[in-house]
Amino acid sequence: MFFLPRRARAALPLALALAAAVPATAQQLDVPFSTYCPPNSQAACFGAATVMGLDPNGDGFLAVRTGPGSQYPMIGKVHNGDRVGTYGARGPWFAISFGADDRLGWAHGNWLGNHIP
Repeated sequence: MFFLPRRARAALPLALALAAAVPATAQQLDVPFSTYCPPNSQAACFGAATVMGLDPNGDGFLAVRTGPGSQYPMIGKVHNGDRVGTYGARGPWFAISFGADDRLGWAHGNWLGNHIP
């Protein structure tokens, strides 16, 4: 049988709830990034961009990856006209949030425009 002290037993539901609150996609990133923004400094912490310039006769999507490079696995897709949140860059790759559930990943900046810092 497993024994936990009273304080540990009391804290266990909170620890489990916090672990469940972390999106699975955040845990799957090979190169994680922070989306935390201190109060009253939001404009300096993140921005927004629009996916644009994808060839309509091509595959029709911009791959979202687990890290800033094409060698990282694809975890999602965005399309022309989609809005994404931006959280910084490494070279030409942007850390983004995308989709209705604000999943996290990396996308190449060649196809991100109308940046709002």
